[in-house]
Amino acid sequence: MTEKLHWDPDLIQRYNRSGPRYTSYPTAVEFNVVESDQVERDLLSKRDPSTPLSLYLHIPFCAHVCYYCGCNKIVTKDREKSEPYLDLLKSEIDRKAELLEGHPIVEQMHWGGGTPTFLSDDQMIDLMDHLRKRFNFSTANSADYSIEIDPREIRPTTLKLLRKLGFNRTSFGVQDLNEKVQQAVNRIQPESMIRDVMIEARELGFRSINIDLIYGLPHQNQQTFAETLDVIIDMSPDRLSIFNYAHLPERFKPQRRIKEEDLPSPEEKLAILGNCITKLTEVGYHYVGMDHFAKTDDELSRAQANKELHRNFQGYTTHGDCDLIGFGVSSISQISDCYLQNSPDINIYEEAVTNNRFPVVKLIETNTDDLIRRHVIMELLCHDQMIFSELDQAFNIDSRDYFSEELSKLSPMIEDELLEVNENGIHITDKGRLLVRNACMVFDRYLHANIIQSYSSSADASANKETNRPRFSKAI
Repeated sequence: MTEKLHWDPDLIQRYNRSGPRYTSYPTAVEFNVVESDQVERDLLSKRDPSTPLSLYLHIPFCAHVCYYCGCNKIVTKDREKSEPYLDLLKSEIDRKAELLEGHPIVEQMHWGGGTPTFLSDDQMIDLMDHLRKRFNFSTANSADYSIEIDPREIRPTTLKLLRKLGFNRTSFGVQDLNEKVQQAVNRIQPESMIRDVMIEARELGFRSINIDLIYGLPHQNQQTFAETLDVIIDMSPDRLSIFNYAHLPERFKPQRRIKEEDLPSPEEKLAILGNCITKLTEVGYHYVGMDHFAKTDDELSRAQANKELHRNFQGYTTHGDCDLIGFGVSSISQISDCYLQNSPDINIYEEAVTNNRFPVVKLIETNTDDLIRRHVIMELLCHDQMIFSELDQAFNIDSRDYFSEELSKLSPMIEDELLEVNENGIHITDKGRLLVRNACMVFDRYLHANIIQSYSSSADASANKETNRPRFSKAI
């Protein structure tokens, strides 16, 4: 895969429309409300025991509120509030594990949140011990056990303990190093703090370290963000995630504390991203896709080069052949070809688990058309191409005939040299790599159905539809 990225601000602005990030297809907004947990019980008990597992645990607690955050979280300084939640979490783990046949191997695990390191050392030890009693964890070098860390929320013993518990990959939330920006979003963490945790993580042998940055925050400009990026590059993380801040105060209450007049203009925001891309590729980072960069020897880069990269609710991953089982409030599972989501409401989650039910509230069972379209979208996102013959063989179809309408809709992108379509397949060009989501949206049947439905409604119904319809972030 080429390391070239073509930066054309005018072209990007023209294609910069809102759309899904495609951590799944169908996307989570298409999941259906369910009243029973029987489907999940059946899926767990009847799954192929030879399929490895990926576990996701959602720890929703944060000691501080970051004003930009849209995550499912519980902000509290009362550390004791986590104990009853952990009891519920362990009960959910027990009941799901009991349904699994055979002895499936866990090849991947991720603790997210919130801030997982909100938990005490003893709580993390107890939770990991509980998991190991219920599941068989792979000891292979390829096993991937990761955790999200707020650098403000680690104790002198935390990183050492995490390595002892088996975690081999970590992600530090940094967002920005500029003090004025940090004050505006209520996340104060000096450069020295980030350097110290990076150095310690390296010394302890974490094999991959990710740093999260956000562009579009209040008071950011090209110069200040370039200064932050230079410092981060000097720290040499294995991976970088540079996310677009979407200001949606009507959806996320903490964002109401951010003054809209303090946000960079759309032009400045776009220039910040352009400078990031130029700088990171110049110093040797590989653009994986969708805001993600990695060193060329990182597992993500190698997986992409070998056409083994996948994408799921945790983003890009090297373990796409696993069944993903989620635990905790708002967590999402992917078992076989079915997606399921736990309730995001802590009270509903508690009521379900206490009454010996799985807290699933939404799911979607994919059909053949979903699987075909998912294949196309994921191939484009992960490998910048989709080969007709591979799709034909996998699903016994004539893909060019199956997608004749969609292929015709790609004409504007072909004319703008963002992609090529030939007898072999669809190929994203260097010019189109930053806009690959636009190509994916062409193949999203649900997205187009929602658009048609909104236009065909009456004026009042259409207004209500627009109000209630989930909003997506823009492509850039």
